[in-house]
Amino acid sequence: MSSNSSIDQNATPKSRRSPWFWIPSLYFAEGIPYVVVMTVAVIMYKKLGISNTKIALYTSWLYLPWVIKPFWSPLVDIIRTKRWWIVSMQLLIGAGLAGVALTIPTNNFLQYTMMFLWLLAFSSATHDIAADGFYMLGISSHDQAWFVGIRSTFYRLAMIAGQGLLVMFAGYFEQTIGLTSAWSLTFYLLAGMFLGLSLYHGFFLPKPVSDCPQKSADFASIISGFLETFAEFFRKKHILPILGFLLFYRLAEAQLVKMASPFLLDTRQAGGLELTTTQVGFVYGTIGVVMLTLGGILGGLVAAKHGLKAWLLWMVLAINLPNAVYVVLSFLQPESFMAVNLAVAVEQFGYGFGFTAYMLFMLYVSQGEHETAHYAICTGFMALGMMLPGMLSGWLQELVGYQNFFVWVMISTIPSFAVCWFIPLDPEFGKVSSQEGPN
Repeated sequence: MSSNSSIDQNATPKSRRSPWFWIPSLYFAEGIPYVVVMTVAVIMYKKLGISNTKIALYTSWLYLPWVIKPFWSPLVDIIRTKRWWIVSMQLLIGAGLAGVALTIPTNNFLQYTMMFLWLLAFSSATHDIAADGFYMLGISSHDQAWFVGIRSTFYRLAMIAGQGLLVMFAGYFEQTIGLTSAWSLTFYLLAGMFLGLSLYHGFFLPKPVSDCPQKSADFASIISGFLETFAEFFRKKHILPILGFLLFYRLAEAQLVKMASPFLLDTRQAGGLELTTTQVGFVYGTIGVVMLTLGGILGGLVAAKHGLKAWLLWMVLAINLPNAVYVVLSFLQPESFMAVNLAVAVEQFGYGFGFTAYMLFMLYVSQGEHETAHYAICTGFMALGMMLPGMLSGWLQELVGYQNFFVWVMISTIPSFAVCWFIPLDPEFGKVSSQEGPN
C-alpha cells in the first residue's frame, strides 16, 4: 500500500489536517530565509557601510549550504521525522535571525552577524529538504498536483515580503530611529515571526503515518545507495556539456545580482543612483517580483506549447540581454525613479522568462530512476554556479567602477550562449500533448 493511500484510509484527525492550514504557511516560511540571506543581507551590509568586495564575498559564501545540501539529505530521512525537522529548523532560523538582530549594534557586527547568517542558511537548506519531503507525505498524489501552484504562489509572496515589504520597513525606521536600530528591529520582527511559525506548525502540521525515520540499521545501505546514486549522475551521457550548462548559463546574472542593490544604493559620486532603502525595497520587492513572475509564467506557457528546444535561444537571450539596462543606468544615472522601475521591470521579466530554460533543463537531466536525487544534485550545481562568480563580483566592481563592471557583465553572457550549443536536448521535451493536457 502506498503512503498516500495510507493517509486516506488510516488517517487520524491530526493526519487529515486540511492542506490549506499548512501548505501556504510552510512555503512562505521556506522562502523568507533564502531571500533574507541572498538579498536583504546585501542591502543591510551596504547601508551599514561594508565594502562591495566584502559584501559579495561573504554573502556569496552563504550559498554553500544549498550547494552541499544533497550530501546531508539522507540524514533527514534517518533521524527523526520530517515534521520534527520542519519545526526544529524554524526554531533555529528564528534563533539565527534573533542573533543577527542582537549583534548588529556591536563593534564587530560583520563577523557576528555572518556567524548567525550561516546558522540561518544551514537551517534553511535543511528546512527545504524536510518541507519538500513532507509535502510528498502529507497529502495525496492528486492534492500534490493541485497544490503545486499554491506552494509556488506563497513562495513568491515570501519574495515580495522579504525583498519588498521588509526592506521598506527597514527603510522607514532608518528615518525615525536610526540605521542600526532600524535593522535590528527588522530582524527581531523576523525572529518573532519564525517563533510563531514554529509554534503554529507544531500544532497544525498533520502527522502522516508514513512520516517516520528509517531504521538506523539501514544507515550503511542508505549511504551506499546515496553514493551510488550520486556516482550514477556523473555517469550520464554528455555529462560535461550538462555541467557546463548548469555552471555557466547564469554566469552574468550571478555577478549582477550581488551588485544590483549596492549600485542602486550607492552615491552618485561613487557611480550609483543614490536611492533610499525604501525605494530599493519597492523596486525589487514589488515591480521586480511581479515582472519576474509574469516572465516565468510566459516561459512555461511557450515551452509547454512548442518544447524547450524551440525556445532555448530566445530564453538565453531573455536572461542575458536585459542586463544591458544596468549599463544604460550606470552611464546615464537617471534621476527619474520611474526610469529605474522600468529598467528593473525589463531585466526581471527577461530573467523570469529565461530562467524557465534552466528549470526545465534540470528536469530533463534528472529523468530516470533517481529523478528526485538527481534533481537535487542539479540544484546544488545551480547554487555553485551562483556562488563562485558572485564571490568575486564586489572586488571586480570596486576595481573597475560600476560602468565598466556592467559592461563586463554583458561580456560574461558569452559563455551562457556557448553552452547552449552543446547540451543534449530532445525537441519534444517540455511539450504538453493534447492527450495529456496541461500539467
